[in-house]
Order: sequence, then structure tokens, then C-alpha cells
Amino acid sequence: MEAIIRTINLNRLSYFAAVVDTGSFTRAAERLGITKAVVSQQVAQLERDLRTSLLVRTTRRVHPTDAGRLLHARCLLILREAETAVDELAQTVAQPSGVLRITAPNDYGTAIVVPVVTAFTARYPDCQVELTLGDALLDLADGRIDTAIRVGWLADSSLSARRIGGFRQLLVGGGALADRAAAVRGPEQLAELPFIANMALREPLTWTLSRPAGKQQTVRMRASVAIDTTPGVLAAVLEGGGLSVLPDYLVAVDLAAGRLRHILPEWQLPSGGVYTVYPATRFRPRKVTAFVDMLLAATRTAPSQDAHLRIP
Repeated sequence: MEAIIRTINLNRLSYFAAVVDTGSFTRAAERLGITKAVVSQQVAQLERDLRTSLLVRTTRRVHPTDAGRLLHARCLLILREAETAVDELAQTVAQPSGVLRITAPNDYGTAIVVPVVTAFTARYPDCQVELTLGDALLDLADGRIDTAIRVGWLADSSLSARRIGGFRQLLVGGGALADRAAAVRGPEQLAELPFIANMALREPLTWTLSRPAGKQQTVRMRASVAIDTTPGVLAAVLEGGGLSVLPDYLVAVDLAAGRLRHILPEWQLPSGGVYTVYPATRFRPRKVTAFVDMLLAATRTAPSQDAHLRIP
């Protein structure tokens, strides 16, 4: 067997696969752009290398033997892997180019993705970016989107995903309401205060808070205003319209500037993840991998809420 393996030539496998696919040496030669004699000679040599008959030749058509059918199935996998490997290698040395189509949520897209997009197009002038911002989950199955940025908790999916970061949810208040909310001593008092409901969330009014010791408490807020985008919720909170729960990456700057206050900092809300999600394909163009690398670097240096937990 070792001697056989040493003599196998990948070109012969591709010639053999083409003959089985087309059912003819002549059509296989046309597909490969070589002469029929070369195809016939190379397939015959493959049979000698493997010491078995792979094809049954008739005057009208060529059929694989049982051994030929088994080898053909494996050939397809081997040749596909080889093609993918060559493509991936080419992409590692190629400059990103073409149109990169991305979708991202309104809030994370505006705060984090947009700056990365502008830096990406400056670094790679042969690329153009089409960024769709919105909280609706677009279908990636049709191949029109190269990658989607999703924030929160992923549902089970056939899509390929990579976690690139995480975030904490913070209960915050602004304006005159922030001073009033500062007097709150526990989650049970929160329902007495006005709340800005984020209708982009599945459960915008019910929240479970926990303490490091393991104590949990679920509260049902009273909505004074309901808004369907997270940036809109932030604007209302800054105006003092009510408390709300917002991601740390969106409120970091306002917390640092004192425009917002972190309410009940000793209580924690569930944390979420930031993901890049791809169509179900094994090979990703260089433009996609280059952008994700830049986005990953940006998430590592994005403003964190940790520095703001000490703000009075």
C-alpha cells in the first residue's frame, strides 16, 4: 500500500473524475482542455497504480466499476479540498478588493462598526463597503450578505458564527431622574420609576438582576415611553425621560462625562456576546477576513463600562 500511495498523481485523479462525470473520454478531454489520448493514458496509468479496474469501457459510454464509484466519491472531496487550499493561500497574499456587504444592529453598528468601516476603506482602497444598519435579522442564505454582526444571544442556526467580544447591560438614568434614581436601594423599588422600553428587545420590561453572592430578583418595569431603536432609547434616557437598560459600549462615553448614572451598580444584568455570522460556506474572501480582523482589534480597545462603575 505504501508503494501505491507514493505513485498517486492528483492530476490523474482529476482526469478520472472528469471521465466519470461526463461518461466519456472525449467529453472529459474537452472539459479539461487536453487531448483524449492524454486522458486515456493517465486514467490507464491510475488503474495500474491502484492495481484495479476503475472503468468499464463500452462503445457508447464509460461506466465506473464498484471500485471506481468508491474512488470517484473520494476524488470529489480530495479535489475540492485541494482547490479550497489553493484559494485560501491565494487570498492570504492578495489585497482585499471588491464590495463588502455587512449588516449590523443600529446601536453597535453606529458605535463600533462604522468607525471600523471607514478605517477599512482607507486601508484597502480597492474595497467598497455596503453597510445595512437595523435590528431585523437579515437572511444570509441567499449569499447577498458577506457577514452579519449580531449582538446578544444567538439562536441555533446552520450559519457559521465566531464570537469576537462581549458586553454588559447596564441600568442607567440621566437628567433630573438620575438623582432620584440614585436613592434606590434595591430592585424592588425600580418599578416606582418611569422606564424607557426598548421595543427592539423580546422582553423589554422584564429584567432579572443578580448579585455576586448568587441572589437574584426579577422586576417588571412600568413603561412611560416605548421606542423601537436602541439609540432612540438612549436619547430619551439622556433627556431624563426614564431609566433603561443599555449596552456598555453605547453608554461608556456618557457615563464618563457624567451625563448618565449607573443605577444599582452592585446588581448585575445578563451579559451578551458580539458575533460575526457568515453564510454556510467554508471559504471566505480576503475582504471578509481582513474586515473581521480589524473589527476584532476594535472590540478589544472599545470603551468598557468597568471604568465607570466608580462614578457616583
